[in-house]
Amino acid sequence: MPTPSRELAYLFRHALLRDAAYQLQLPGDRARLHAVAFSAIEDLAGGRPPESPPLVVSDAAPSAPHPTDPFAHELAWHVRMSATDPAPDNGAAAALLLYLRRAAEFSQRQFRHEAAQDLWLQLAGISTGTSRAMALYRAGIAASTRGLSREAEEFFLEMRRLAREARDRRLEAGGLGILAKLWQDTGRLVEAERMMKEALVILRDTCDRRGEAAVLGDLANIYRMTGRLDLAERTLERSLAAYGEVSDRLGEGIARGNLASVYRATNRVAKAERSFERALSLVRGAGSRSSEAFLLGNLANLHSAAGRPRQARRTLEQALAIHREVGNRRIEAMSLVNLATMRQFTGRFEEAERLHHQALEAVREVGDIRSEGISLGNLAGIYRDSGRAGLAGQTYLKALGLHRAVGNREFEGSHLCEYALLLLARGRTGKSRETWRKGAAILRKINDVQELKTVTRIMRQACRKAGVSPFHRGGA
Repeated sequence: MPTPSRELAYLFRHALLRDAAYQLQLPGDRARLHAVAFSAIEDLAGGRPPESPPLVVSDAAPSAPHPTDPFAHELAWHVRMSATDPAPDNGAAAALLLYLRRAAEFSQRQFRHEAAQDLWLQLAGISTGTSRAMALYRAGIAASTRGLSREAEEFFLEMRRLAREARDRRLEAGGLGILAKLWQDTGRLVEAERMMKEALVILRDTCDRRGEAAVLGDLANIYRMTGRLDLAERTLERSLAAYGEVSDRLGEGIARGNLASVYRATNRVAKAERSFERALSLVRGAGSRSSEAFLLGNLANLHSAAGRPRQARRTLEQALAIHREVGNRRIEAMSLVNLATMRQFTGRFEEAERLHHQALEAVREVGDIRSEGISLGNLAGIYRDSGRAGLAGQTYLKALGLHRAVGNREFEGSHLCEYALLLLARGRTGKSRETWRKGAAILRKINDVQELKTVTRIMRQACRKAGVSPFHRGGA
C-alpha cells in the first residue's frame, strides 16, 4: 500500500483535529460562534442582500445577483447552526430562507444542478404552502436537468397537490404544465397532451398569457411529434402571438425554433433556416445557454437534411459542448442520438455504432423512450447494412414497438420503410411490399415530404437490385 504524501497526511489530521475541537465546544458556545462567523462573512461580503421577489413558475432565477451569493451556502449553514430553533422574531428564520434561496439560485447559475436540487429541497423543508410548492418545483427542474425523471416527477406531483390545497389556480396550472412536459420528455404523450389542455383552461381563466404561451408551445411539440404538423404550426403561431403580448424574448426564441422544426419537417428548408437564425439571436440575447444548445441541435438536423454534413457535425458538436457545460443530461442524451445518426449517414458506421450504444445508455438513464426508439431504429440500419440481418430485424421490431408506444409517427413511418427493405433483401417480397406501404402511408399522412422522397428513392434502388417491380401506393 503506498504511503500517503505529507500534505495528505496533514489535511487528514487537520480535519480530525478541527472536528474534535468543534465538538469540545458547548452547544451554546458553538451557536454564538456561528452567529459571529455569520455576521463577519455577511459584512465582509457586502451586507445583507435585499429581499427577493416571490418565486413564480415562469422565472428561472429572479433574484438580482449580489456580492454575498458565492457565500450564500456557507451563510445559510452558519445561520442554521447559530440557533437550534430559529424563531421569526429574532430574524434567523428570515435569514435562513433568504440565503438558502440565494444559494440555490447561485448554484443554478453555475450549472451545479445537484447542489441546486439539494438546496431547494432544504428550502422546501422549512417552507409551507405555496412557498414550499415553488421550492419543490425548482428542485424538480434541477432533477429533470440531471436526468432524474422519477425524482422530478415526485417533486412536481407534490407541488401540484400543494397548489390545489392552497387553491392557487395559477400555481396549479404551472404544476400541470411542468408535469406534462416531463411526461412528454419521457414518451407519455397521451397523458401529457391531456394535462396540457387542462393547464390551458386554468391559464385562460386566470388571464396568464405568459403561462399560456409556454404551454401552447409544449402542446405544439406533441402535435409535431405525433405527425399533426398543420395543427403544430397553428398552435406555435398562437404561442408566438402570446409571447409578443408579454414581450418575452426568450419564450419567443424557443417558439420560433420549434416552428423552424415544423418548417423543416414540411420541406420548407429556407424558411426553417431563417427561423432558426432568428430564434438563436433571441435566445442568445436572453443569455439562455441551454436554449441555445437545444436550437443548435435542431439546426444541425436541418444542415444534415439539406446535405451539409460537415456543417451539421460542427453545429451538433457545439450543441453537445454547451449541454455538457450546463449539465443538461437529458438533452445531451438526445444530442448523442443525433450525432450517432449523422456519423451513420456519412458512412462512418463503426463510429456510429459505438455512439448509438453510448446514446442508448444515456437515454435509458434519463427515461427518454422516444429517443431510445430513434436510436434503436437507426442502429438496426447499421446491423442491416453490415450483414447482421437477424439482429437488424429484432432491433427494428423493438424500435417500432417504442415508436407506437409514444406515438412517434414520423420515425414509425421511416423505420417501417427501412424494415421493409430488410424483408425484401431476405426474399420476403410480399411482406416487404405490405410493410413499405404502411410506412409510406404514415409519412404521407403526416406530410413528411422530404422523408417520403428519401425512402421512395431507396426503395426503387432496392427493388431494382432485387429484380422486382417498385412498390406503389395501390399495387405491385
